[in-house]
Amino acid sequence: MTRVLVIEDSTDLAEGLRYNLELEGYAVKVAEDGNTGLSLTREWDPDLIILDLMLPGMDGFQVLRSMRADGKQTPVLILSARGEEADKVRGFQLDADQYVTKPFGLIELLERVKSLLRRTRARHDTPETAAVGAIKFGDVTIDPASRTVIRAGEPVGLTPKAYELMMALIKRKGAVATRVELLREVWDHRAIVLTRTVDSHMAELRKKLEHDPAEPKHFITIWKVGYRFTP
Repeated sequence: MTRVLVIEDSTDLAEGLRYNLELEGYAVKVAEDGNTGLSLTREWDPDLIILDLMLPGMDGFQVLRSMRADGKQTPVLILSARGEEADKVRGFQLDADQYVTKPFGLIELLERVKSLLRRTRARHDTPETAAVGAIKFGDVTIDPASRTVIRAGEPVGLTPKAYELMMALIKRKGAVATRVELLREVWDHRAIVLTRTVDSHMAELRKKLEHDPAEPKHFITIWKVGYRFTP
């Protein structure tokens, strides 16, 4: 059974979400503070997390940062009353998958949950990833089957969205991808994501995979258009 973790300090809202998610057939657990929520991400290993930002103890940003530092690629849907652009940008920079502002429509939220779970299953179930074999450029080796990246013999920890951005560019075999195309492919066309989110994840790729991030040789900016990959 698909597991959904709700990290939300409003008891009424959390229990309402639990009730409706269980009606959809999900196994649901609720955490009312950030520390408990983070512990459950490690112990219960949910398939999807609905995360509030304003939590007692450890806030949602800290929970998300700690999760990604643990290597958890679990899709995260931020659910918050904080609708400012800066909060949305920060959430996506920390590798959130969706950002929904309170108050929200329950049907829309459930559809977003289904969409995220479908996309996650599609990424892991697609047969071509296992058949691709290792991808190499410079001193970097990528194993698509295990989603691991090695540079100069050392493992590289990429955030899930940075990894997906890298693979979206590599599969184009040198063709240019616009920022809008990358937003739709990596973040889902319904996600409220800003184009500079693409740029911040590109900066992560360059910092971790280029010899000189200021003069990249593999992840190239095409001025006023987007990006392309050259091996």
